[in-house]
Amino acid sequence: MKSIASTSRLTLRELTPADAQFTFDLNSDPEVVKYTGDVAFSTIDEARTFLENYSDYERNGFGRWAVVLKSTGEIIGWCGLKRDRETNEVDLGYRFYRKEWNKGYATEASEACLTIGFDQFKLERIIARANKENPSSYRVMEKLGFTFETDYMDDDENWVLYAIAADEPHRKQKDT
Repeated sequence: MKSIASTSRLTLRELTPADAQFTFDLNSDPEVVKYTGDVAFSTIDEARTFLENYSDYERNGFGRWAVVLKSTGEIIGWCGLKRDRETNEVDLGYRFYRKEWNKGYATEASEACLTIGFDQFKLERIIARANKENPSSYRVMEKLGFTFETDYMDDDENWVLYAIAADEPHRKQKDT
């Protein structure tokens, strides 16, 4: 397992097929996937197959990474960058077990991902999207220094698009 970044409380590392149970469990919680547009995996084997075929690390050098709590070694979610093949834009995304919400982990992991994106991969701009009905998600974006760009519709749902440029401050405030 390749370690990507470390923060005061978290380690980010590449996801592997051995993380199939975690991936299945995370996406099986209806509250976790409620605003994502994703559907749950039907089986652990389906989650394993997804991870076996996940090629973003090889194709882009980055992707969605497991977020591991340093104090316990437990995977508590994922966070990372994803290049959209159609638009070529790089999107920041995150998803955590519900029991880990409101602890600052999404902000902390996302900040590490922004640093990697801007410093290591020399990205000029990173976007983030959220369902309009999920203000908790776009509050994280605002804490990180993202700026609202537009509302849009996708699959009959309202979404918001935020962006941050490499020359903007990555964070407007500290974790609380």
